[in-house]
Amino acid sequence: MSANKSSIKKAVLAYSGGLDTSVILKWLEDTYGCEVVTFTADIGQGEEVEPARAKAEAAGVKEIYIEDLREEFVRDYVFPMFRANAIYEGEYLLGTSIARPLIAKRLIEIANETGADAISHGATGKGNDQVRFELGAYALKPGVHIIAPWREWDLLSREKLMAYAEQHGIAVDFNKGKKSPYSMDANLLHISYEGGVLEDPWAEPEEEMWRWTVSPERAPDRPTYIELSYNKGDIVAIDGNPMTAAEVLTLLNKVAGENGIGRLDMVENRYVGMKSRGCYETPGGTIMLKAHRAMESLTLDREVAHLKDELMPRYAELVYNGYWWSPEREMLQQMIDASQATVNGDVRLKLYKGNVEVVGRRSDDSLFDENIATFEDDAGAYDQKDAEGFIKLNALRLRIAANKKR
Repeated sequence: MSANKSSIKKAVLAYSGGLDTSVILKWLEDTYGCEVVTFTADIGQGEEVEPARAKAEAAGVKEIYIEDLREEFVRDYVFPMFRANAIYEGEYLLGTSIARPLIAKRLIEIANETGADAISHGATGKGNDQVRFELGAYALKPGVHIIAPWREWDLLSREKLMAYAEQHGIAVDFNKGKKSPYSMDANLLHISYEGGVLEDPWAEPEEEMWRWTVSPERAPDRPTYIELSYNKGDIVAIDGNPMTAAEVLTLLNKVAGENGIGRLDMVENRYVGMKSRGCYETPGGTIMLKAHRAMESLTLDREVAHLKDELMPRYAELVYNGYWWSPEREMLQQMIDASQATVNGDVRLKLYKGNVEVVGRRSDDSLFDENIATFEDDAGAYDQKDAEGFIKLNALRLRIAANKKR
């Protein structure tokens, strides 16, 4: 919602303390003449968030929010998404997409707490994140004003941002004149890499780019076995040790990364209309998708499982495009969650040089009937003659069409 600059008295800024958001903080004060509240979240990006407090204080910010949201992020966003087995365009595990609804929610909550009339973010005008942030914000507070500096200012390069920072005495940690090779985003589910050499879809990523995973070639020559325990579709223990949601994903990231699991290089279709080449590391998520499907294969009714598979691409598209807070996503989530009541038990996996292999699954809610499935004598548990009528009924329409030369 656009507004006159003079009408904005206070804005909540999603603030990391890095170059972009440090410049935005000063730019908001200069351009809008408003007070700025900073919000910095730890969602597992692997960097200390407390330094952002000192930087905000040095910039004169009076209201500073520093929050550890790792548990909420995994429990309330990552886990529900993985109950759906969500994957975008056949490959992408939605690591960036799923973090945006939580940040949008907290921006709005903080705006309500502090009496701010606007929120601001550092997403560019070319990407999906601006859409995700703002769709979420409008869904939660329809009248909120949103300030997206990248759509307003002319600081459209790193060099211009650095020059602005130097001109205004903004303390930012960077090596003067040195350009970062990649645009990165990280949280407890993944790291994404864009820009630099990756802007050529033919160019292979540099090995030193990857931060969480070893290359499959350098992974151990012996496999790692791991056992995951499920309750209602969520992992609650690893190798028999109960864990919180964030603890689960933290450990899976470590084990998977050590075994060269979780790298992805893809060209995706952005919601804003362009194609984009990006690389992703989602080690723990790669294990979670494989293991969850294995648990469902044993415990879900066939038609329930197939219906979930049919609806999954729509669910994944909603998450990717930023519609987490939409009624259709919430409707789908209720159906998905209802299907998970029996998704309980254990899955055993073998991790080896970039591969995740399911080697065992068991559940008290299993629908697998050994007496019927056996190739040995089933003592009358299944009458094989029943298949004849089943086949003829299903072949009837085909036979009619063939007889009529159709």
